[in-house]
Amino acid sequence: MLFQVKSYLKFLWKSKNEHAVHSPFVFNLLTKCFYDKKSKPEYSILKKYRKSLLENKKFIEVTDFGAGSKVFKSNRRQIAKIASTAGISSKRAELLFRVTNYFQPHNILEIGTSLGLATAALALGNKKAKVITLEGCRNTANVAQNQLTEFDCHNADSIVTEFDDYLQDIQLRLKTETETFDLIYFDGNHSKNATLKYFDLLLPTIENDSVWIFDDIHWSQEMEEAWEIIKNHPKVTVTIDTFQWGFVFFRYEQEKEHFIIRT
Repeated sequence: MLFQVKSYLKFLWKSKNEHAVHSPFVFNLLTKCFYDKKSKPEYSILKKYRKSLLENKKFIEVTDFGAGSKVFKSNRRQIAKIASTAGISSKRAELLFRVTNYFQPHNILEIGTSLGLATAALALGNKKAKVITLEGCRNTANVAQNQLTEFDCHNADSIVTEFDDYLQDIQLRLKTETETFDLIYFDGNHSKNATLKYFDLLLPTIENDSVWIFDDIHWSQEMEEAWEIIKNHPKVTVTIDTFQWGFVFFRYEQEKEHFIIRT
């Protein structure tokens, strides 16, 4: 916790808003998407999705393949508690919806479904998009799939798999066919080694307009180290650090530039 407080204070000291941004691409993203305060009808769906989870007092046995939880001490967890402590916040869900709606990606990959709060935001952001969401825990995935069906997020395809297995399969398919993702949301394993491994495995799928979003880049010293390595990768041209998330772009026409932005 102390590490995150120090990181956040450092972030506040260095962060800027749209007035300090000279890149037209980033300026438009901030003013037309990040800072868009207009209400959207989809926000009410996201709120109802969350409310139904917060009212669900059932317990499930969770299999955790990631870096572990700083909140839960047991694998037997109440669905309402997972939604309130481990799920994406309302503010972040709305931002994720806006980002998806702004870029209109056709193929979306989410690494780490959990209860599907972020999945719903991705699916509603572009209802014509195909959303593939990966979850290692079958019990958690079942809850998410029921929620997504109930709230008409039929463009989301939930796959129960260990992330390494699925991403290795992508590597094999790339030898015989082209596979791309317009948007990837990384929220499955908050460790340095896993984050960098997923980054490397998915790098062959990028296109010029690909958008990658890494969750919890300041979660730990290791995650900050991973973020620095990603920022400095030669194929990465633009990054935006919003403290909670790290946005990565591969636009060939852009000069390499890194932004620290308050949202």
